[in-house]
Amino acid sequence: MLNESMIALFQQFFDQGGKVIPALFVLALILWSLIIERFYFIKVTYPKLSQRQIDHWSQRKDKRSWNAHKIRELLISKNNARLNLWLSSIRVLIAICPLLGLLGTVSGMVAVFDVIAVTGNSDAKAMSAGIYKATLPTMVGLCLALSALYFSHSIKQLVLKYSAQFEDRLTIRSNIHQHPQGVL
Repeated sequence: MLNESMIALFQQFFDQGGKVIPALFVLALILWSLIIERFYFIKVTYPKLSQRQIDHWSQRKDKRSWNAHKIRELLISKNNARLNLWLSSIRVLIAICPLLGLLGTVSGMVAVFDVIAVTGNSDAKAMSAGIYKATLPTMVGLCLALSALYFSHSIKQLVLKYSAQFEDRLTIRSNIHQHPQGVL
């Protein structure tokens, strides 16, 4: 549970980064929820689901007709759709992170230049706090995007691996390489 000092630390961080930091925090929650969901699905749910589909295919008597091939293609297509669910959303959220951080930097720099224009003071010490506040959102956005990019790539590699394995297992179970009556 969060104690008061940790809550104060988060509040200070949000205040230092401006209005974009809370938006990045919400974006991070959504992004990491999707990443964790995909890992959970691929590692826990998917093996049972794919095994049920392969068992269903194995119980079919007709595996070599045109209809059977189309059913097999449908199974592969549904399997790939399940594996790839949320991957494009994850990639879009990763792309938004640095852009949102950059928005925070631009708005922070505008505020710094506004203070300079109003006060007429270009003291470097006075501007340093504003520049820090302006660059913090970019750092947060880049760190979030880079860390999520690694896991997104890992998920994509798992999806490619499991998709190929599923297709191979259906092929082995159907003796698809043996063409009926020697004709394609």
